[in-house]
Amino acid sequence: MLDRIDIHIDVPAVRFKELTGETPPDIEPSVTIRERVIRAREAQQRRFVGEKIYSNAAMTPRMIRRYCKIDPEGEQMLERAMTRLGLSARAYDRILKVSRTIADLEGVEATRSPHVAEAVGYRSLDRTYWT
Repeated sequence: MLDRIDIHIDVPAVRFKELTGETPPDIEPSVTIRERVIRAREAQQRRFVGEKIYSNAAMTPRMIRRYCKIDPEGEQMLERAMTRLGLSARAYDRILKVSRTIADLEGVEATRSPHVAEAVGYRSLDRTYWT
């Protein structure tokens, strides 16, 4: 069942001191995050004009192969992750979609190895329960 969820991470409890203190200055404000998400969604809408979908999450396997090309380093990283974590073909496709979304949030066209690494990291429960 976990294989069907695109992103799953373990979120530790917030310590009491962090709840009662002021927001650290290095925390990105919500309004900035919102603007970045809007730009990423707009990029996805432009990408899928004529495709009858509007977001990376709705991509078919054919679309994934077309729009989620990754660099050679990213391919090697993903191959290692698939082997070490015993991930399924479904997880492979989902990692590529999430990698593409991470690149969109960053505002870049090319999906690179750091995007793949982050997307693999979001499969943390796969490591916990499937390996």
